[in-house]
Amino acid sequence: MPAKTDLIQVDMNKRYFAITILLLFLTAGSVFAQDTTKKKTIDITSTFKPVLRQAVKQNFSASLPQVDSSRPRLNYNIPEQKVKVPFLPGSISPVAMQIDSSMPWKNSQYLKVGIGNIHIPYIQGGLSVGDARNNIAVYGEFFAAKGKLDYQKNNSLDLALKGTVAAGENHEVNARLGFKAQDYFFYGYQPTTLVYTKDELKQKFQTVDGTIGLRNINPTAFGISYQPSISFSSFSGTNHWYKGTESNLIVKLPMQKAIGENLGFNLGVTADITSFQPPNVAKVKNNLFLVDPAFVMKTPNVYLHAGVLPSWDNKIFHLLPNLMADFTTNDKRFTFQAGWIGYFNKGTYQRFAGINPFIIQPDTLRNNRVTEFYGGFKGSLAHNFTYSAKLSFAKHYSEVLFLNDRGDGKTFITVFSPEITMVQLHGEIGYTLGETFSFKGGVTYTNFTRIAEQQRAWGLLPMELNANLRWTIIKDLTLKADLFAWDGPTYQTKTGDARKGDKAADLNAGVEFKVLPKLDLFFQMNNIFNNRYMRWNQYETYGFQVLGGVIFRL
Repeated sequence: MPAKTDLIQVDMNKRYFAITILLLFLTAGSVFAQDTTKKKTIDITSTFKPVLRQAVKQNFSASLPQVDSSRPRLNYNIPEQKVKVPFLPGSISPVAMQIDSSMPWKNSQYLKVGIGNIHIPYIQGGLSVGDARNNIAVYGEFFAAKGKLDYQKNNSLDLALKGTVAAGENHEVNARLGFKAQDYFFYGYQPTTLVYTKDELKQKFQTVDGTIGLRNINPTAFGISYQPSISFSSFSGTNHWYKGTESNLIVKLPMQKAIGENLGFNLGVTADITSFQPPNVAKVKNNLFLVDPAFVMKTPNVYLHAGVLPSWDNKIFHLLPNLMADFTTNDKRFTFQAGWIGYFNKGTYQRFAGINPFIIQPDTLRNNRVTEFYGGFKGSLAHNFTYSAKLSFAKHYSEVLFLNDRGDGKTFITVFSPEITMVQLHGEIGYTLGETFSFKGGVTYTNFTRIAEQQRAWGLLPMELNANLRWTIIKDLTLKADLFAWDGPTYQTKTGDARKGDKAADLNAGVEFKVLPKLDLFFQMNNIFNNRYMRWNQYETYGFQVLGGVIFRL
């Protein structure tokens, strides 16, 4: 049994322990008690400052690009400008050069001199000065050609003076004056053993012509455009036996009246007066008067030309049709054409000699009247390739034909067929690549179904083919080529038999290149096949020809 003092001691220890625990709880309460009267503050007890680490920079060193030696290919999409030209053949006559005031005028001066085995010499030149509205141009050409046959010679001199003068703000006056002299020789006589002097075989043609015209640049306030003109020519043909002279005067008064944006009315009056004096025969007069009224409608897809052509051929009245229509697709790549038209080819000594220079002077003149019904189409592919085709049925009244005389055959006489009916097929293709390359070829086939008062269509070609090529190989080097071919025309022998001429093909090629800034060289080869064909019976053409020379540009 423990002692009493021990018990007291244990009891005291328990009390001390309890008091100690109580003091600890009181102390903890005072520590965790919050003083709400004080504001919240932050005490900084350290001087540490945060610093970002410096970023590492990458150094880029530029390197030179590689040299690109390839030539860039630049593609241009230039919309094709199409001009609607109706199939309206007609006579070819000199007219004044029309200056388009919207295009810049470019002065040009050059002199071309050459020599070859046939042409000795060949000279051509041009000179122009002025601006778009006031300018003048002079052109000249001369050559002397001599072949291997006796009296196979031809000389030609052609001079022309053209100009435009502004007449106020809205008018221009165009004028032209020309002179042309040609020498031919009747070297196609048979048999070749016949003897003639040079004077007996020489035939000279001489022409003086001129034109003056006035046009308004912009339509009047009433939508009227006009372009009157007066042309004249004096023509003469002289040989050892006779001389004939002819004068021509042509007055044209065309006018167009606009009716809104798509309609218009055209009215034209033409007076074509000819006086011909053949040797030892009374003077021959050949006059033609025409009136040309027509309504015109033009939309993006349709072109209509509806009119008639009243005419007086040496006081004999004829009413000719003048109907044409074009129908075009929206993309302008295909156009259907049809028409029923009539026109005249004026019968003059000057025109006949231009077709066949070996004719003797005619004693009568007749105008060729034509009525034609045609249908066809034209279009383009890929903006570079063009095509066209036309089928026509035509009647030619008073068509001029050429027959060899019944003697030695060296001259041709003119005869007329009252009516020739023909079916004609014409087609063309072309390819153009900017100003670098161009090609155009065409073929015309004619079937003479009826010929009145004549056995054959003497001297007319049943088929013609032509093609031309222009290719700028490099900037200062240009290649040119031309091809002419046809089926032989019919002719009449001394005994009156009808014969057909041989086929012919004539290929020409040439090149032109620059050697100095103002000096070019040219080289031309004609009749490369050396085909001695006969366009006119008994008249053999020149064979292979070479022509070369220089071009001075001022």
